[in-house]
Amino acid sequence: DINEAYRSLVDQLLNADPKVKLALANAIFYHNSFSVKPPFLAAMSGDYNATAEALDFMAPSALKTINKWASDNTNGKIPEVLDEIDPDAVMFIMNALYFNGDWSYQFDKSLTQERPFYPDGGSTIDVNTMNGEVGSRVVYGNGFKAIEMPYGRTNFTMTVIVPEGTLKDFYSSFTAPKWEELTSELDRIDEFGKVIVSMPRFSFEYEKYLNDQLQAMGMIDAFSEFRADLSGISDKQIYVSFVKQNTFVEVDEEGTEAAAVTTIGIKELSIGPPSPHVFVVDKSFIFAIRERTTNALLFIGQVVNPG
Repeated sequence: DINEAYRSLVDQLLNADPKVKLALANAIFYHNSFSVKPPFLAAMSGDYNATAEALDFMAPSALKTINKWASDNTNGKIPEVLDEIDPDAVMFIMNALYFNGDWSYQFDKSLTQERPFYPDGGSTIDVNTMNGEVGSRVVYGNGFKAIEMPYGRTNFTMTVIVPEGTLKDFYSSFTAPKWEELTSELDRIDEFGKVIVSMPRFSFEYEKYLNDQLQAMGMIDAFSEFRADLSGISDKQIYVSFVKQNTFVEVDEEGTEAAAVTTIGIKELSIGPPSPHVFVVDKSFIFAIRERTTNALLFIGQVVNPG
């Protein structure tokens, strides 16, 4: 059961390390005129601990409420996930993840200095680089090197992978089994030995729509206005209009703070039937006349020149 597996995983994650702050939250915001099936709301509440709130999506306060939820559940790191609410929107399903962990072996800030960094396909730049002898596990693989540095009591770690070539070339061979192989190799190393590490401080935030990636992975019908089957949510004809992820990550000498909010936008089909296809017959063609129930072919011919 997927829901039970999710509950078990979340419970395990939240209790993995008291020295690391990890928070997960789920919410459903729906238009107050939209009818949602009670079993769906009950399942989301019971299995995913999701809050549910009916809002007037036409009121400015709805947008503020949704963005405030994102901000509150990411320690203010993601203050806005929506800049407007589409008139056809009927629901937003949201998930927030917040992580804040100190390195088990912190870098000495006094050793941070500018050092050259070599970005793929770009000119060398100088960046603030952390330096120190820190507890780590290191693996050298085919075409890459990797280091794992722990947080708190070492249950949570950051793995940094540095390819010999470009990231683009590396991605083509870095599959899920390769990741499993790498983590297994790291886990076979009993202790975090002292390693002299030089690594840039960095922070970034970005927003990315995941529609294309999800459809490439096979989630196609859910995005289709006419093929989506979300009947477990409502009797209305609804579909997924977008899946978007907002992310924040900051890494420094003390540790890492990271946050992500995933927003699934749901729309109700409000337009008429799909626009008719355009079919132009402007070259030589074949025609056939048949009776459909028997599939009996009555006439068949070709028209080379109708003039």
